[in-house]
Amino acid sequence: MNVFDFDNTIYDGESGVHMFLFYLKRRPGLIRYLPKVVKGIVSYKRGKITQEEVLESYADAFHEMFSVEDFVQDMRDFWDKHEHRLRRAFFDRFFSPGDLIVSASPEDSLNEVCKRLGAGRFIGTRLDLEAAKFEFVCFRENKVKAFREQFPGVEIENFYTDSMNDKAMMDISKHVFMIGKRGQMEQIK
Repeated sequence: MNVFDFDNTIYDGESGVHMFLFYLKRRPGLIRYLPKVVKGIVSYKRGKITQEEVLESYADAFHEMFSVEDFVQDMRDFWDKHEHRLRRAFFDRFFSPGDLIVSASPEDSLNEVCKRLGAGRFIGTRLDLEAAKFEFVCFRENKVKAFREQFPGVEIENFYTDSMNDKAMMDISKHVFMIGKRGQMEQIK
Protein backbone atom coordinates (compact mmCIF):
# COMPACT_ATOMS: atom_id res chain seq x y z
CA MET A 1 0.00 0.00 0.00
CA ASN A 2 1.12 3.56 -0.72
CA VAL A 3 0.28 6.22 1.87
CA PHE A 4 0.17 9.96 1.30
CA ASP A 5 0.22 12.94 3.63
CA PHE A 6 -2.17 15.63 2.39
CA ASP A 7 -1.07 19.20 3.19
CA ASN A 8 1.96 20.33 1.17
CA THR A 9 2.01 16.92 -0.51
CA ILE A 10 -1.22 16.45 -2.48
CA TYR A 11 -2.45 19.94 -1.58
CA ASP A 12 -0.20 22.91 -2.30
CA GLY A 13 -0.24 24.64 1.08
CA GLU A 14 -1.76 24.16 4.51
CA SER A 15 -5.47 23.53 4.07
CA GLY A 16 -6.11 24.29 7.77
CA VAL A 17 -4.70 27.80 7.39
CA HIS A 18 -6.68 28.30 4.19
CA MET A 19 -9.80 26.99 5.92
CA PHE A 20 -9.35 29.48 8.78
CA LEU A 21 -9.01 32.32 6.23
CA PHE A 22 -12.08 31.00 4.39
CA TYR A 23 -14.10 31.15 7.62
CA LEU A 24 -12.59 34.53 8.51
CA LYS A 25 -14.12 36.02 5.34
CA ARG A 26 -17.51 34.60 6.35
CA ARG A 27 -17.18 35.49 10.02
CA PRO A 28 -14.81 38.46 10.41
CA GLY A 29 -15.12 38.33 14.20
CA LEU A 30 -12.82 35.29 14.17
CA ILE A 31 -9.87 37.68 13.74
CA ARG A 32 -9.73 38.05 17.51
CA TYR A 33 -8.55 34.43 17.79
CA LEU A 34 -5.66 34.82 15.34
CA PRO A 35 -2.97 35.90 17.86
CA LYS A 36 -3.93 33.12 20.26
CA VAL A 37 -3.91 30.46 17.53
CA VAL A 38 -0.59 31.63 16.07
CA LYS A 39 1.01 31.72 19.53
CA GLY A 40 -0.23 28.18 20.20
CA ILE A 41 1.18 26.83 16.94
CA VAL A 42 4.55 28.53 17.42
CA SER A 43 4.81 27.33 21.04
CA TYR A 44 3.94 23.79 19.95
CA LYS A 45 6.50 23.75 17.13
CA ARG A 46 9.15 24.93 19.62
CA GLY A 47 8.18 22.15 22.03
CA LYS A 48 7.01 24.53 24.76
CA ILE A 49 3.44 23.17 24.97
CA THR A 50 1.76 19.86 24.25
CA GLN A 51 -0.60 19.04 21.42
CA GLU A 52 -3.47 18.99 23.90
CA GLU A 53 -2.62 22.53 25.04
CA VAL A 54 -2.63 23.70 21.42
CA LEU A 55 -6.09 22.18 20.96
CA GLU A 56 -7.31 24.03 24.01
CA SER A 57 -6.12 27.28 22.43
CA TYR A 58 -8.29 26.53 19.37
CA ALA A 59 -11.42 25.59 21.32
CA ASP A 60 -13.06 29.04 21.31
CA ALA A 61 -12.41 29.61 17.61
CA PHE A 62 -13.49 26.07 16.78
CA HIS A 63 -16.79 26.52 18.57
CA GLU A 64 -17.49 29.79 16.73
CA MET A 65 -16.32 28.62 13.30
CA PHE A 66 -18.24 25.41 12.91
CA SER A 67 -21.89 24.57 13.09
CA VAL A 68 -23.16 21.08 12.41
CA GLU A 69 -25.87 22.13 10.01
CA ASP A 70 -23.54 24.20 7.80
CA PHE A 71 -20.30 22.21 7.88
CA VAL A 72 -20.91 19.85 4.93
CA GLN A 73 -21.93 22.75 2.69
CA ASP A 74 -19.02 24.83 4.01
CA MET A 75 -16.63 22.06 2.93
CA ARG A 76 -18.16 21.96 -0.55
CA ASP A 77 -17.80 25.75 -0.80
CA PHE A 78 -14.23 25.62 0.53
CA TRP A 79 -13.15 22.97 -1.98
CA ASP A 80 -14.92 24.77 -4.83
CA LYS A 81 -12.58 27.71 -4.10
CA HIS A 82 -9.43 25.71 -3.30
CA GLU A 83 -9.57 22.70 -5.58
CA HIS A 84 -7.12 24.44 -7.94
CA ARG A 85 -4.42 23.97 -5.25
CA LEU A 86 -4.53 20.17 -5.59
CA ARG A 87 -1.41 18.74 -7.22
CA ARG A 88 -3.43 16.60 -9.62
CA ALA A 89 -0.52 15.63 -11.86
CA PHE A 90 1.38 14.29 -8.85
CA PHE A 91 -1.74 12.61 -7.45
CA ASP A 92 -2.73 11.00 -10.77
CA ARG A 93 0.81 9.73 -11.35
CA PHE A 94 1.42 8.10 -7.97
CA PHE A 95 -1.96 7.39 -6.33
CA SER A 96 -3.66 4.06 -7.11
CA PRO A 97 -6.99 2.59 -6.01
CA GLY A 98 -6.42 1.03 -2.61
CA ASP A 99 -3.88 3.67 -1.53
CA LEU A 100 -4.49 5.84 1.53
CA ILE A 101 -4.33 9.49 2.57
CA VAL A 102 -3.36 10.10 6.22
CA SER A 103 -3.66 13.70 7.35
CA ALA A 104 -4.11 16.04 10.29
CA SER A 105 -6.91 17.63 8.26
CA PRO A 106 -10.46 17.00 9.49
CA GLU A 107 -12.05 13.85 8.08
CA ASP A 108 -15.14 15.86 7.08
CA SER A 109 -12.95 18.04 4.86
CA LEU A 110 -11.01 15.05 3.52
CA ASN A 111 -14.28 13.30 2.67
CA GLU A 112 -15.23 16.10 0.29
CA VAL A 113 -11.84 16.50 -1.36
CA CYS A 114 -11.30 12.74 -1.69
CA LYS A 115 -14.60 12.45 -3.58
CA ARG A 116 -13.25 15.02 -6.03
CA LEU A 117 -9.91 13.22 -6.34
CA GLY A 118 -11.41 9.75 -6.59
CA ALA A 119 -9.54 8.58 -3.49
CA GLY A 120 -11.64 6.16 -1.51
CA ARG A 121 -9.63 5.76 1.68
CA PHE A 122 -8.41 8.35 4.15
CA ILE A 123 -7.70 8.84 7.84
CA GLY A 124 -7.80 12.28 9.44
CA THR A 125 -8.60 14.27 12.51
CA ARG A 126 -12.03 13.44 13.91
CA LEU A 127 -14.22 16.31 15.07
CA ASP A 128 -17.28 16.24 17.27
CA LEU A 129 -19.22 19.10 15.67
CA GLU A 130 -22.06 18.85 18.17
CA ALA A 131 -19.71 19.45 21.11
CA ALA A 132 -17.32 21.64 19.07
CA LYS A 133 -14.25 19.66 20.06
CA PHE A 134 -11.57 17.40 18.67
CA GLU A 135 -12.10 13.66 19.25
CA PHE A 136 -8.81 12.48 17.74
CA VAL A 137 -5.98 14.50 16.25
CA CYS A 138 -4.27 12.62 13.45
CA PHE A 139 -0.78 14.08 13.82
CA ARG A 140 2.71 12.67 14.41
CA GLU A 141 2.53 9.35 16.33
CA ASN A 142 -1.26 9.39 16.16
CA LYS A 143 -1.03 8.81 12.39
CA VAL A 144 0.70 5.49 13.05
CA LYS A 145 -1.80 4.60 15.78
CA ALA A 146 -4.76 5.26 13.46
CA PHE A 147 -3.11 3.45 10.56
CA ARG A 148 -2.37 0.35 12.68
CA GLU A 149 -5.91 0.32 14.07
CA GLN A 150 -7.52 0.41 10.63
CA PHE A 151 -4.93 -1.63 8.71
CA PRO A 152 -3.38 -4.14 11.13
CA GLY A 153 -0.49 -6.04 9.56
CA VAL A 154 -0.47 -3.97 6.36
CA GLU A 155 2.95 -2.83 5.14
CA ILE A 156 3.47 0.64 3.70
CA GLU A 157 5.45 0.30 0.48
CA ASN A 158 5.82 4.03 -0.27
CA PHE A 159 5.08 6.99 1.98
CA TYR A 160 4.88 10.53 0.53
CA THR A 161 5.16 13.57 2.81
CA ASP A 162 6.53 17.09 3.08
CA SER A 163 7.58 17.08 6.73
CA MET A 164 9.73 15.41 9.35
CA ASN A 165 6.64 15.72 11.58
CA ASP A 166 5.76 12.43 9.87
CA LYS A 167 8.87 10.66 11.20
CA ALA A 168 6.73 8.02 12.92
CA MET A 169 5.07 7.14 9.59
CA MET A 170 8.47 7.16 7.87
CA ASP A 171 9.75 4.64 10.39
CA ILE A 172 7.07 2.08 9.46
CA SER A 173 7.40 2.61 5.69
CA LYS A 174 9.63 0.71 3.30
CA HIS A 175 10.34 3.75 1.10
CA VAL A 176 9.87 7.45 1.88
CA PHE A 177 9.59 10.33 -0.56
CA MET A 178 9.90 13.94 0.59
CA ILE A 179 7.86 16.47 -1.40
CA GLY A 180 9.34 19.98 -1.69
CA LYS A 181 7.58 23.34 -1.72
CA ARG A 182 7.42 23.37 -5.53
CA GLY A 183 6.28 19.76 -5.73
CA GLN A 184 9.70 18.27 -6.40
CA MET A 185 10.23 14.81 -4.93
CA GLU A 186 13.28 13.21 -3.31
CA GLN A 187 13.54 9.66 -2.02
CA ILE A 188 14.99 9.77 1.50
CA LYS A 189 14.54 6.11 2.45
